[in-house]
Amino acid sequence: MTADQDGSHPPQRLGLLLAWHGAVTQTRMKRALSAAGLTPRHAMTLMHLEGGPISQRALAERLEVDPSVLVGILNDLEGDGLAERRRDPADRRRHNVAITAAGEAALRKTNAALDEVEGGMFAGLSEQECALLRGLLDRVNTSAEDFECDEQAP
Repeated sequence: MTADQDGSHPPQRLGLLLAWHGAVTQTRMKRALSAAGLTPRHAMTLMHLEGGPISQRALAERLEVDPSVLVGILNDLEGDGLAERRRDPADRRRHNVAITAAGEAALRKTNAALDEVEGGMFAGLSEQECALLRGLLDRVNTSAEDFECDEQAP
């Protein structure tokens, strides 16, 4: 193995380095979400409902999930009283999804837990560096089709 320029560590492949940081980040985020009582998919769904009711079809598109997967997520959220589906008054064939007061409370708790995790993870970066990192990650060539969810309910 060769050493970095300072002689301390072997060079790391960028993909493996990103995977390592991603795995650590995922573990920390799942712990925070679990403490708030949500899975990552449930939290993301509630975050998309913050702006007001949205059609079930549009929500599936935003989350980049198959509509059948969304039905399971919404069944869980409705069962916990965090979201509700209602018929669209303009088109009775369509359902709109809305966050409930309990869902808003769970989301506040979730956001506080995630803020704490992110604050610790990115404490060594300035706001400008965080913006740069976000921009660079947005340009990494990934696709939702490549994602395999191994999420377990809390």
